[in-house]
Amino acid sequence: MQDRSLSRRTVLASATVVAAGATAVSGVAATPAVAHSRDRRLKKIISRMSVEAKIGQLFVPYFYGTSATSPSPLDQDRNLKELGVRTVAELIAKYHVGGVIYFSGWANNIQDPRQIADLSNGVQRASLALPTPIPSLISIDQEHGVNVRIGSGATQLPGAMALGAGRSLSDARTAGWISGTELAALGIHQNFAPVADVNVNPANPIINVRSFGADAHAVGRMVDAQVTGYQRAGVVACAKHFPGHGDTGEDSHTGLPVITHTREEWERVDAPPFRAAIAAGVDSIMTAHLQVPALDPSNEPATLSPAILQGVLRDELGFDGVIVTDALNMQGVRTKYGDDRVPVLALKAGVDQLLFPPNMDVAYNGVLAAVREGEITEDRLDESVLRVLRVKDKAGLLGGSPYVSRREVDRVVGARGHLRAAARIAERTTTLLVNEDDALPLRRRQRKLLVVGASPAFPTDANRTTVPELAKAFDELGYRTTHLATGRTPDAAKIDEAVAAARGRDAVVVTTDNVGATSAQRILVSRLLATGVPVVHLAVRNPYDIAHLGGVPASLVSYCWTEVELRAAARVIAGRVEPRGKLPVPIQRADDPARVLFRMGHGLSYDD
Repeated sequence: MQDRSLSRRTVLASATVVAAGATAVSGVAATPAVAHSRDRRLKKIISRMSVEAKIGQLFVPYFYGTSATSPSPLDQDRNLKELGVRTVAELIAKYHVGGVIYFSGWANNIQDPRQIADLSNGVQRASLALPTPIPSLISIDQEHGVNVRIGSGATQLPGAMALGAGRSLSDARTAGWISGTELAALGIHQNFAPVADVNVNPANPIINVRSFGADAHAVGRMVDAQVTGYQRAGVVACAKHFPGHGDTGEDSHTGLPVITHTREEWERVDAPPFRAAIAAGVDSIMTAHLQVPALDPSNEPATLSPAILQGVLRDELGFDGVIVTDALNMQGVRTKYGDDRVPVLALKAGVDQLLFPPNMDVAYNGVLAAVREGEITEDRLDESVLRVLRVKDKAGLLGGSPYVSRREVDRVVGARGHLRAAARIAERTTTLLVNEDDALPLRRRQRKLLVVGASPAFPTDANRTTVPELAKAFDELGYRTTHLATGRTPDAAKIDEAVAAARGRDAVVVTTDNVGATSAQRILVSRLLATGVPVVHLAVRNPYDIAHLGGVPASLVSYCWTEVELRAAARVIAGRVEPRGKLPVPIQRADDPARVLFRMGHGLSYDD
């Protein structure tokens, strides 16, 4: 009985959304006449929506649980405590929300591909049960590399800085297409990627290897390629974080960074990747919670700044797609205003989607009060609802069924062809920085290896960590490997243990992660070098680590430590493939930051 009811609701929904017209071919701009006809039909849908429904369309909240209607009792309790409802289906019904965002780990939204698809279908059933049935635009942060939400079962791809090191626009486009194709099969149609920030600050605590690099125009080309790949796969891409988060020394999750670039510097350093994204037809752009006095002397956070969002992004750069906030629970946007005022001010600044409000009830009712009091007009709501409906239409959500099938999940997600492509792409990104006296590739006689060092957990699986996974990759290549994880801050006892473990080995592969001037990882590497056993250094995240490590005969960068990057690094070290990556950032000397240790574009091969 329930299935027949849902089927009827789907038919009724189709009667509404089919009036929105046929879905545009992703990546192909509609002609003015087609766009005008589409907007006219979408506006008919908007005309049937209540004010409450219009406000709801602009929110993209989080929730707890792996199921839309029957999450675990613990997740129901969390939802009730933080959201006032027990399930995401109730959340959608209460606030008419236009989209939701999935997270792994703390939110417990993600277990495996089939479960994700079932969750997406449950979200869509709840959305189509609304008085004005409009499918949800389901979102995720699947940047790959260090920032990834879906791990097991899905294809893991190199992150942005690794792709920047690979310098292949074709690889970047293919990576976007593979990721987008798998997300679409899971019922996810908005990905908050690619990162368009230009990482010109090596100490950047939040962007760093999430950026394609330090050259604005090279980053722009990569952003163009990834936007094209995602959107050809039918997924709404999102360039972030406007107007640029690459030169900050502070994390906007915990504070309000200030970008001190002049207007000319902003035009040269920060703007090119966003211009490239817009030229590529990017569907959405995410704001940054930071101040840019050169663009807005009032020092409002960019997310709340009409001067930056309307004046620069809309009027100067000509972007008419969806502007989405970065997460509204971040401290950078909450320093000056309460959680009821932040979404109101964001909408007044030009935002269309309100992401991750810390208190859904407070945020929603704050906007509702602003509309009822005339601070925000209904026409202003209609502008943003129209933009949201445009991308839903383009993503194929308004022209037919929004549901996905397990059969398609099994066929597409983690497909062999995708895995092979990811491995090839990763192999082209591993970067060889130092190779004194042809220390690499390893000689045939060097079969007994010790893998030791920092061992961060995989981004989506805390049970899998770097050092044992890298050792496993060497074992699969025929080496006899032992391993010892010493962590990012090894104490004297752990360093002594590592030195003892190195005795009798033919070579040591030591991993580092975010080495600083006072890091104990420096002592570990120095003590290993003193054993006389050949040492190979692998920076599993930051290319900047090498500036603090003198005397290593061989040093490489993988830019992340997920399986695909670790396997690629092992194959390069073993000589199964050539190192082909080139630094997408310069590396300054630790003792004199004004001098360059390795220039941008540096990267050795075994023929050098």
